[in-house]
Amino acid sequence: MSFYDLIDYILEYEGGYVHHPNDPGGETHFGISKRAYPHLNIRDLTKADAKRIYRRDYWIACRCDELPDSLKLMVFDTAVNMGCGRAIRFLQKSMGVKVDGKFGPQTLKAVQTTPESVVLESYAITRLKFYHRLSGWKHFGKGWGKRLLEVSLLSAFNYKDDGPSLP
Repeated sequence: MSFYDLIDYILEYEGGYVHHPNDPGGETHFGISKRAYPHLNIRDLTKADAKRIYRRDYWIACRCDELPDSLKLMVFDTAVNMGCGRAIRFLQKSMGVKVDGKFGPQTLKAVQTTPESVVLESYAITRLKFYHRLSGWKHFGKGWGKRLLEVSLLSAFNYKDDGPSLP
């Protein structure tokens, strides 16, 4: 799977323009937040602009092309939702290697040698526990949980979907 196979799935989840008072990211459009990109005019951000940002600042930064297909969506989606450093730390924790948030040679070797199913299960549990500790859980927990379940299932069965489908 490539970035182009997965980006529309991410964009479906991230939605259009939102300015929810309980969202710590503040104003967002296609999931790109004013907090992360204070120099951007978020309201006028185009889908093409969002895709360029996601490719450069999330997909490439997390080295998703070097991951097995079963881990690409999970790591990419986590990076989009929680930042690249956290996505990589969750990956490292799930493989039992030094957790530093940097995707270096040790992380790459572990990705290549650790059973994907073990990593995926541990990663999903780590992500859910993290969500549950956030103050926004009471506002966004149901959506976060649903998203994590769908990403976990799609990753585990390693197939391309046309987007979110659970009720």
